[in-house]
Amino acid sequence: MFLLDADDASLTPATLWSIHSWRWDLGIILPLLVFAVLYCMGAARQRNRNQLHHLLFASGWLSLVFALDSPLHPLGEQLFSAHMLQHEILILVSAPLIAAAHPGSTCLWAFVPRHRAGIGSTVQRIESARLVRLLTAPLAAWIIEAVALWGWHIPALYQATLTSDAMHAAQHLSFFLSALLFWSALYGVGRSVMNYGTATLYVFGTAAHCSALGALLTFSTVLWYPAYQSTTRAWELTPLQDQQLGGLLMWVPSGVVFVVIGLVLFGRWLKESERRAELGRVHALSHAPLSDR
Repeated sequence: MFLLDADDASLTPATLWSIHSWRWDLGIILPLLVFAVLYCMGAARQRNRNQLHHLLFASGWLSLVFALDSPLHPLGEQLFSAHMLQHEILILVSAPLIAAAHPGSTCLWAFVPRHRAGIGSTVQRIESARLVRLLTAPLAAWIIEAVALWGWHIPALYQATLTSDAMHAAQHLSFFLSALLFWSALYGVGRSVMNYGTATLYVFGTAAHCSALGALLTFSTVLWYPAYQSTTRAWELTPLQDQQLGGLLMWVPSGVVFVVIGLVLFGRWLKESERRAELGRVHALSHAPLSDR
């Protein structure tokens, strides 16, 4: 049986965006505040003036707050489509923006020098471990992200997230962390621009399997998650319409986001390829005999 707490059960279209519909859950707000404070302290101490990174971090952080603490969360316990939108924000907005901001090195500067050196060396040892290098490789990150996405949409597992706070938290953490791992593997610190050609393939591959899952949800005539059987009426949707809307959200908007990111990565790869080809021609000419010039 699908259980709602009193606040979630009273949520209606009229009260959706009222101040009382925000969760203000300390288990979510406190970690997010600590993350923001560490980043701001690190940026100030490092004197980091990379405005683009700051903008990316702020946008990603605010999207996390919206996805996890706004009325979208209790709405996701009444509408599958809202829950799907919440997941799409975590995977397609929060994770890529924060990965692109490279916040790890900035947060490290929030600590005093003696602690910074110890933490930095520990992180470096962890990152250089064989298992970690394997898991952070693009192919492994792609597989992990795909398994998390498809695995949590197995009806039994998904239904469990709607009746257990622990399962719900595990689902959101795995979606965000696997997506963060995926995007960091593609364009994180230390990745060569020439790797963007390969990254493009992984992005389009992810778009393909996400679209496939979205299409299955959209065209299915069977309700995958009976927990929503009696919760969609107040929103003037049948359970099947709600499921189809959720499938469309995964299929169309996410597909567009992946295609746009893939085209950007492909464009950067072409630009870098042309630059290196030109450098190669200049180098060849500079070493060619005078008679061949």
